[in-house]
Amino acid sequence: MKQALLTLLLVVFLVACGGPEARRPVQAKTASFMKESIDRNKALLQSEEAAIKALIAQDSANTYLGTANGLWYKYEEKATGAGYKPQAGDEVQLSYNLISLSRDTIYRMTDVGVIDYKVDKQENLPPGLRAAVKLLQQGETATFMIPSAMGYGYHGDNKDIGPNVPLMSTIHIVNITKDTITTNP
Repeated sequence: MKQALLTLLLVVFLVACGGPEARRPVQAKTASFMKESIDRNKALLQSEEAAIKALIAQDSANTYLGTANGLWYKYEEKATGAGYKPQAGDEVQLSYNLISLSRDTIYRMTDVGVIDYKVDKQENLPPGLRAAVKLLQQGETATFMIPSAMGYGYHGDNKDIGPNVPLMSTIHIVNITKDTITTNP
C-alpha cells in the first residue's frame, strides 16, 4: 500500500513537472487593423473629394484650380503679372477664415486676425493652409477647399473643428518678407 501510494505520488509529481507553458498576450492582428484603417481612410477621402467636386460643379461661374496634394481653389483677388510667391523661410503676414463645406462658419477672419507665418518653418497652420500660402502672391485672395487629411485630420483642433472635417478657407496674403539669410548667404 505504501509502495502504491509512493508510486502514485511519483507519477503525479513527474506529470506536474512538465514545465511552464508561455502564455501569449491576446492581440488584434495588426495587418487586418491596418488594412481596415487604410480602407476606411480611402473611403473617407473619396467621399470628401466627391463633396468638393459637387460644390465646384454648383459654382460654374468660377474657375477652380487643383493641386497635386488634393486642394482646390479659386481666386477672389488675383494679382496681375507673375509676382513673387513665398518660399521656404519667408515671413508671410496673412489672414484667413475657416468654413465647413456646408457653409457653417468656424473661424472668421476677424477672429483669427492677421498672423505671421514663417513658410515651411512653423507648423501653427494645418498642412492645407501651409501649402495654400505658397500658391499666392502678396495682395492675392483665394478660397481653398481642403480635404480633412490636409486640414485638422482625424483629431480636429480640440476647439471648434471636429474629426475628419473638410474645410473651406479664404486666405488673403497681406505681406511677404523674403528670407534674407537663405537668399543672401
